[in-house]
Amino acid sequence: MENRQRYETFLNKIHQYNSGEKGITRIAYTQEEQACTHALMRMCKDAKMTVKLDPAGNLIARREGKRNDLPPVVMGSHIDSVYQGGKYDGVVGVTAALEIINRLNEKGIVTEHPIEIISFACEESSRFGVSTIGSKAMAGRIDKEKYRHLTDHDGISMERAFSLCALDFNGIDQASRKNERFEAFFELHIEQGPVLETEKKKIGIVTGIAAPARFIVNIFGKASHSGTTPMNMRKDALLGAAEISLELEEAANLEETFGTVATVGVLGVKAGAMNVVPGEVEMKIDIRSSSFESRQRVLDCFYQTIASVGQKRALHIDYKELSIEEPVLLSSDLCQLLSHICEENQLPFKLMQSGAGHDAMNMTGFGPTGLIFIPSKDGLSHHPHEHTEMEDILTGIHVLEAAVLHTAKVSY
Repeated sequence: MENRQRYETFLNKIHQYNSGEKGITRIAYTQEEQACTHALMRMCKDAKMTVKLDPAGNLIARREGKRNDLPPVVMGSHIDSVYQGGKYDGVVGVTAALEIINRLNEKGIVTEHPIEIISFACEESSRFGVSTIGSKAMAGRIDKEKYRHLTDHDGISMERAFSLCALDFNGIDQASRKNERFEAFFELHIEQGPVLETEKKKIGIVTGIAAPARFIVNIFGKASHSGTTPMNMRKDALLGAAEISLELEEAANLEETFGTVATVGVLGVKAGAMNVVPGEVEMKIDIRSSSFESRQRVLDCFYQTIASVGQKRALHIDYKELSIEEPVLLSSDLCQLLSHICEENQLPFKLMQSGAGHDAMNMTGFGPTGLIFIPSKDGLSHHPHEHTEMEDILTGIHVLEAAVLHTAKVSY
């Protein structure tokens, strides 16, 4: 019970930092997110960890081991949110890691390997349209010139957002740890889907992570009066966008066996009015799969559709690639370890793919990487009603703790 109360206290402290009235809004590189990061730093210091912020804004907290020349066992996730998001996405992984450190301190356990907690910056794509900025930077995978001038809906560039947080975007490369090795990396996360709840499983053990390809598409037609422009003389940008959307849906449906999905998440008519034929439309598109070949077939359809719709409807269509990530397979050894832990504890579990991206996918270059899911009520995520039962969180913490102790090796 004491552990539960302590954990709930951690969770509630994090949720004090919120700029929204509905759900949680703690957007990357904002005042609320930075204040939350510094509060988390204090909590890690209270747990006798050394803490630092790297040049990308990642918080790294370290508990020394008996042999600090050994590679660390790392737990990580994120504390930034989408606009009007929920209380559990990302935050569960970071607070669970801190709870485990407190349990080790409480029990006087010393590990051979050092243990780290990483709270990654800007995991969500909601502000700048690109995700996992902090973990990409740590992995040495940041395209600085590509990201520098990306802007949020207030016109603030990523470079400017860094500056407002007393970070220098020009130094983001220095966050790289690509020449280091981790003994293991673990991320505990809510599922963000309905599978575990539906199948009555307590734990999901992720074998691979689907990767998104993201685009901004701008369609230029000709704005004209809706009453005086004949149907056969229109250059309707919205209907062009609608046709692209439907073609994408059909292409993704053909790849259903691979779990491939395509989403038009934003479709905006510029200067729209009821009596005006839409002249300009912006689309934001997300195509993802754990199969590179399957996703590529949908991408090929996307490119072909843009060309054919532009020609057929006399529209000029530009598109900009925001990011194309590679699907990631996770460590089979850690999957076996986590399966064994679940079996020992008689916990029903499922080996599964992740349709959502996570910081874990950028950590595979450092060493064996594991991703643990716990159930999401009604499959909701990125939503004010997102919920995971406390008992399910504590179960996830128990599994994560066992995995960390196994890989960090208790010193006797």
